Amino acid sequence: MNTKDIRSYFPILHQEVNGHPLVYLDSAATSQKPIQVIEALEKYYKEYNSNVHRGVHTLGTKATDGYEGARDKVQSFINAKAREEIVFTRGTTTSLNTVARGYGDLYVEAGDEIVISYMEHHSNIIPWQQLAKRKGATLKYVPLQQDGTITVEDVQATVTENTKIVSIMHVSNVLGSINPIKEISAIAHAHGAIMVVDGAQSSPHMKVDVQDLDCDFFAFSGHKMGAPTGIGVLYGKQALLEKMEPVEFGGEMIDFVGLQESTWKELPWKFEGGTPIIAGAIGLGAAIDFLQEIGLDAIEAHEHKLAAYALEKMQTIPGMQIFGPMDPMKRTGLVTFTMDEVHPHDVATVLDTQGIAVRAGHHCAQPLMKYLNVSSTARASFYLYNTEEEIDQLTTALLKTKEYFSDVF
Repeated sequence: MNTKDIRSYFPILHQEVNGHPLVYLDSAATSQKPIQVIEALEKYYKEYNSNVHRGVHTLGTKATDGYEGARDKVQSFINAKAREEIVFTRGTTTSLNTVARGYGDLYVEAGDEIVISYMEHHSNIIPWQQLAKRKGATLKYVPLQQDGTITVEDVQATVTENTKIVSIMHVSNVLGSINPIKEISAIAHAHGAIMVVDGAQSSPHMKVDVQDLDCDFFAFSGHKMGAPTGIGVLYGKQALLEKMEPVEFGGEMIDFVGLQESTWKELPWKFEGGTPIIAGAIGLGAAIDFLQEIGLDAIEAHEHKLAAYALEKMQTIPGMQIFGPMDPMKRTGLVTFTMDEVHPHDVATVLDTQGIAVRAGHHCAQPLMKYLNVSSTARASFYLYNTEEEIDQLTTALLKTKEYFSDVF
């Protein structure tokens, strides 16, 4: 990877913030967009903006080709068996809610168990909480090891014959830890449960093979991997999607509408009610092209290198507490931390005055914050366009932040 060349494709990075060159370290929240994606969106709106599927005119055909072509790219990107297994949604949250409603309401009963972990994002907690309430089911949590990882043994101890759904994030948006999804899938299936994966933090950063993982559902968002906001994907095994009922009804997803009864289109369109997210899907396709041209293996290796460098540098700062595994090969490119006597929001505010963008708060993971016995943390997250020099700038700025608050108090 030539990071300098890669950075040239991201117009937003070439600016100053508060009088300093922008150092963007918040890609776990949303990534920046390469010019290839921006131009793909512009071309759609300038040259062939039209609705899809129903029109027979030239613009409608081009729009349909772009939209459905993006589905084929997603299928290849995550190695799904069939394009019918790729459903476009608004994002990871919508995808997970679709599974909770479309599958959970159909198959979960009173007394059943749903298993998640303490590290989950709220998007992979609340849908299951609500399903458990609707059905009288029990929501169980896989505990974490001291380094913020999940062990196969702890999953085995939590999943029982009463478990119907196991839903675990592939990569933690707080700890950076990479979970053993393939092994967890095998445990779930051995107990007759399905395996749902929140892939929001893995799909941008590493190769994903849903057939190898043997997960039943896999959800991710485009905006964390260089694509526009408002577009996401739900992968589901075809046999399961066939059995599920849609959760949103209206145009586009119907086959026939009568006065009292209606029938649905075949997969995947029965889950895509209304005018779909056409531009977003086309942008997602362009983002996939961009990532695959660089290579997901190269991106993953680059992030491991950045994580190792950041861990080494940040551990030299007195009073720094870092969360998650300290082995950079067990995490993706993010570091979540606290500093003694400095609130994370103060850390983020001072860093911003120096042009450095990090995230502070509970990161939509309040149960994890409670588990870690902290109210909030700061997080620096890296992507393919970040450099070791930017980590040096972060480290220097953190030292200045600590010195500033030491002088104040």
